[in-house]
Amino acid sequence: MKSASKFEKFAARSWNLLNEGKPFTQIFTVGTMVLFHLGDLGSADRAGGLLLSLLAVLPLFVMYFIYDFPLFLRNYLWLPFIVFIVIWPDLTIPLLFFAAGLYFFFTVFFWGTLYYHLRIGTSWLNFTRFWKLVLKNSDSTSGNAQEQLPKVLLLLSVWELAYGSLNAGSGLPLADLALFYVFVFVLTFILHRYLFDWKPKAYETYTKDEGPSVPENGLSEKVIVIVIDGMRKERFYEAHTPFLDQLKENGTEYLNMETLYPARTVVCFSSMFTGTYPFEHGIKSNMVWKLGVKTETIFDSLRKVGKRGRLLGIAHLVDAMGSDVETVTAVMHKDKADTNMLARARKIMAEQDPDLFVVQMIGTDQVGHSRGVLYDDYIEKIEEADALIKEFVQWLEAEGKMENTTLVICADHGQADGIGGHGHLDEGERFVPFFMNGPHIAKGNKVQERHSLVSLAPTISFLLGAPYPENSRGKVLMDAINVEKEEE
Repeated sequence: MKSASKFEKFAARSWNLLNEGKPFTQIFTVGTMVLFHLGDLGSADRAGGLLLSLLAVLPLFVMYFIYDFPLFLRNYLWLPFIVFIVIWPDLTIPLLFFAAGLYFFFTVFFWGTLYYHLRIGTSWLNFTRFWKLVLKNSDSTSGNAQEQLPKVLLLLSVWELAYGSLNAGSGLPLADLALFYVFVFVLTFILHRYLFDWKPKAYETYTKDEGPSVPENGLSEKVIVIVIDGMRKERFYEAHTPFLDQLKENGTEYLNMETLYPARTVVCFSSMFTGTYPFEHGIKSNMVWKLGVKTETIFDSLRKVGKRGRLLGIAHLVDAMGSDVETVTAVMHKDKADTNMLARARKIMAEQDPDLFVVQMIGTDQVGHSRGVLYDDYIEKIEEADALIKEFVQWLEAEGKMENTTLVICADHGQADGIGGHGHLDEGERFVPFFMNGPHIAKGNKVQERHSLVSLAPTISFLLGAPYPENSRGKVLMDAINVEKEEE
């Protein structure tokens, strides 16, 4: 199985400029305006006017980059557009239709069909389903039509107003635009101050100050974490997963394990393995502007006691965890991805034998994004993951690597309806499957108390006898851990 090449890592970062909603809004608006006025670019005066008029819309560009409009808040995005139409009713209708058409071409055909066909082998007819998913999607990506369209239409309308005013020689309506911007900013502030209230509450204290003392030499010889990327909890319960069911019934299951906000893969992995939150580790989306987390990771902690951890995942995880990641190519057929991933996992265990081994399985997430989570395709991927994990664990047992090993099975986030989106914590995203199994893990235990995925790093520290990561805030999952081994 190929590692992710330098080109693939570069391509993944470049793609995130179009995938993540914040940079997409700006890039798409500029691109649409340039394409619509392509004929004007041959004139220096017209090209200069187009650039100069961009200054008039910069306040909105900044606001839409700073603020998300998650879930139901996106409905309020139409209010500024309606007010704009009332004040300046002479819209350039062809521009707006061109923008809407270009948006759906990008999301439905370029992304939902061409991109997924070339990357994971999705059918050329995927557009027949994908257009419905884009319309329902509620995540923080460019595929969130209900958030992106009102933003783009307003930005284009303001820009076109300014451009038309300059061309007509009438000057910009600066006073009216200033009042309009005040209205938009006040509305945005009120919405986010009083209605955006569903972010998970962060733990305020550090694990090193409040957590239990780490046992000298630890309890487990190894910890293996298998993250089934994007596995929605209720769909997992609906799937036929006899091996995973056996693990959780003979271990400890956390029934209310909460992911992070925003629930994006690189954010979640960064939080899981530093024990803290985006505001502290610095990774706030899949679009990583500055490589590497700003805090210690569990891998750093293990090095302090002469132990080693490895993370096996696709290309963009290296942006957060650096050289602790073994990258694999994400360009492979969706029916081969997890098989290849676990084949590589066996090779790493055989050759490197790390004390902590984290494996990212990506098939479920890929199918959720390309085909939706409420279809049989998604259930089939969860069931495939069950069979592959069984084979992997049986191989570990045959190799003698499970005698004093704690096994953690979890998802990094769930997935919502639409294009299997995740980010804003819509229904299906927030609470994730999470269970532990091993000689030091209580059997048949069901924990109802709400916990956070930031607890994973300090719990690994406790099990392996490593100091807690410096900025870890998570609670050690002591209600799962028996200091003495469970008797078989």
